[in-house]
Amino acid sequence: MDELRILNDAKLPAALDTLDEHVLAGLAGRQREAASMRRMMAFAAFVSLGGGFVVGTAVVPPAVAASPITPLIPASPLAPSTLLDSR
Repeated sequence: MDELRILNDAKLPAALDTLDEHVLAGLAGRQREAASMRRMMAFAAFVSLGGGFVVGTAVVPPAVAASPITPLIPASPLAPSTLLDSR
């Protein structure tokens, strides 16, 4: 019991009075950072999607027929492209 009386009589450090203020200020700062990060991510997504849309619609290369992968070997008669061919 004497230990509790000693602790009760001991003076508290002055920094304990401002501890709550420091913790709440830190939490408020983190909330502001999280909100700004959400805004920045939304802006980055908007710019990315908008840029992709603009480049995809503005720069349209002409269509070119694909050449066979191996020009030295004739097409296999069992290849899916020849089986589906209606000719």
